[in-house]
Amino acid sequence: MDEEIAARRVLDELDRLEVPYVRIPIDPAHADTATFCERHGYPLGHSGNTLIVAAKREPKTYAACVVRADVNHNVRRLMGASRLSFATADETRELTGMAIGGVTAVALPPDLPIYVDEGLMRLEYVILGSGDRLAKIKISPEVFRRLPNARIVAGITRAIGVV
Repeated sequence: MDEEIAARRVLDELDRLEVPYVRIPIDPAHADTATFCERHGYPLGHSGNTLIVAAKREPKTYAACVVRADVNHNVRRLMGASRLSFATADETRELTGMAIGGVTAVALPPDLPIYVDEGLMRLEYVILGSGDRLAKIKISPEVFRRLPNARIVAGITRAIGVV
């Protein structure tokens, strides 16, 4: 699926969810979270990276995790998997229609579970991908409560020394 279509799906879904947001256009070379935050002056602790993880055993199952750094072993328990890995860039694109650096929890397939770090819910805003590498979305974490397949979970982010 073309990234432009994925980005349009994300904006349509955000409008449907009725959570105010700001779309921040960026240079695709700055789509990496740390680079974006540094270049645009946002705290890294406000970023909500959406990572697609895959169970190693067949049949392969996937989940999206919205975290402030990296997922930990609690996600294995949530997915009922003995081993996990990050989905490849190709798997991520096939599942979501989005490229790494643009993946967001918004407008994901309805059968894909989304696990959201509960620490993000305490923030005034979070920075999310926009469906493509051309922008980021600044939005209230309330958006996660409105996503039908999202679950707020404690303890899925490794500590990175931020809120």
